[in-house]
Amino acid sequence: MNAAFLITPKSEVKFVYDYWTMRQAMEKMEHYRYSSIPVLNKKGIYVGTLTEGDLLWELRDNEGLDFQGTREVLLKEVPRYRDIKAISIDVEVDDIIETSLRQNFVPIVDDLGVFIGIIRRREIISYLLELRKEQHFDLNDVK
Repeated sequence: MNAAFLITPKSEVKFVYDYWTMRQAMEKMEHYRYSSIPVLNKKGIYVGTLTEGDLLWELRDNEGLDFQGTREVLLKEVPRYRDIKAISIDVEVDDIIETSLRQNFVPIVDDLGVFIGIIRRREIISYLLELRKEQHFDLNDVK
């Protein structure tokens, strides 16, 4: 079964652009209380996921960079330490479930790599719980 029914569309997802500054990303992440956020380029192509850790490592590794200086550092210059790959909208639910074990959300792209949304771990868990109810499926039997 295709995973499209689990997607939260781009219009409902908070994200940042790689031409934004560290400061802009930090403010957005703080406002929404996010520990990670998708990063897009000007064309809407998913380029990665920025984490709080990425921002902290950038501050640590750049002697002299202080909070005020984060207004000058573009996100495309900030290394991302985890390579969170996007998945095609056509992927099967099982592949999404496996990927969600390693991250809170799975970025979803179309055939051209354009970001179209995310699938959150909570939607996957809700789907599995619903499946369990419908099929009287016991999660204790899953190995």
